[in-house]
Amino acid sequence: MAWADVAAHGATPLTIRGVEVEIVASLTGLAGLAIGLATGLAVRVSERAQRAVPPAAPVGALPPGVASVLSVLRSSAVVVDGEDRVLRASSAARAFGMVSGDRLVLDELLAMARLVRRDGEIRETEIQVGPGRGRGRADGRWFAVRVAPLGSHGLVLVLAEDLTELRRTEAIRRDFVANVSHELKTPVGALSLLAETVEGAADDPEAVRRFAGRMQHESVRLTNLVQDLMTLSRIQGDEPLPELHPVGLDEITVEAMDRCQIKAAAKDIELTTGGQDGLKVRGDEELLITALRNLIDNAVAYSPEHTRVVVSTRRCDDRHVEINVTDQGIGIPGGEVERIFERFYRVDPARSRQTGGTGLGLAIVKHVTTKHGGEVTVWSKEGSGSTFTIRLPLLHSSAPGLAPAAGTSEPAPRIRPEGGASIARPAPHNP
Repeated sequence: MAWADVAAHGATPLTIRGVEVEIVASLTGLAGLAIGLATGLAVRVSERAQRAVPPAAPVGALPPGVASVLSVLRSSAVVVDGEDRVLRASSAARAFGMVSGDRLVLDELLAMARLVRRDGEIRETEIQVGPGRGRGRADGRWFAVRVAPLGSHGLVLVLAEDLTELRRTEAIRRDFVANVSHELKTPVGALSLLAETVEGAADDPEAVRRFAGRMQHESVRLTNLVQDLMTLSRIQGDEPLPELHPVGLDEITVEAMDRCQIKAAAKDIELTTGGQDGLKVRGDEELLITALRNLIDNAVAYSPEHTRVVVSTRRCDDRHVEINVTDQGIGIPGGEVERIFERFYRVDPARSRQTGGTGLGLAIVKHVTTKHGGEVTVWSKEGSGSTFTIRLPLLHSSAPGLAPAAGTSEPAPRIRPEGGASIARPAPHNP
């Protein structure tokens, strides 16, 4: 604005300068306010950022979240710090004997943890844990171990996956194949040798008859082995039995004993029955007969001449029945009882070959019983005989209490068929 104009409007230079000072002051105040607001906002953002960043884990402690992850792992887990102290161990790791207190008790794991801490490389191995190391697969447990670094403070993670059941299954499979090969080779080799002998003795009728009888014996043994293998393959899987029907224990007992009469008569062993009549279960009749026949055959094979084998049935509670096979045989050593239901396992291999068994009979009994929702147990004492018990669900289990089942009566009269063995004729009853 020109001074002439200022004079014309009656304003002075002093007034204009005052206005300019006020404008500058106002702008300065606004700038200060903006700076203050920006500073406060920056402080707030910084505080929030500091709160969002988790504090670093102290040396010798688990990083945040690791404990939660370890708690859901199926493997046995152990975390070791830089001084080989155990910071965390799962209950399975302690139960299997890997950890005691705050220390790894296995030298292999401790050495692996130190190597991993030194070079940071992940390592894997298999170890056996337990007092029975080196004494066979039945002792101790096998684990697949993986050791890896955890964080940057010298922590090491040890994961162990239990391989015991897998190892056991593989060992059983190997033993099964080896045993089947051996058992098949024996009668096949015998048949081949006998055939050559018969051919060479064609001019001797007596020798031909004798060798032909041996060939028939070996062929029966081979047939029984193949049949047992087919039965075992049918029942050892997880699939349920296709068709189950009401089965009377009286009927299967009579049929099983009838199939064992010839062997019993050859040793003058008396077969008797007793217990309650009219008991029924739901199952496969042929399989149940096979299982009971195997128990009776086993009792006859391991009993001396002129003794007795008793088959009895009873209702043990309102839900289950039992079939007991009791003999007066040589008994089973205490250390062998738990293994007699294994395939091809024999307490006395030499005696078993004399009796002509396949080594699969008791394994079939176990699988048949399991397929029917039951269990098989054994009591035995050397020199005093054995009692095998098959426990099965009762078909009609809704009746209250332990009252005898319908049709229970006094023991049925026995009849003695030709050959010396005796069986019980089932008493008549209403189903």
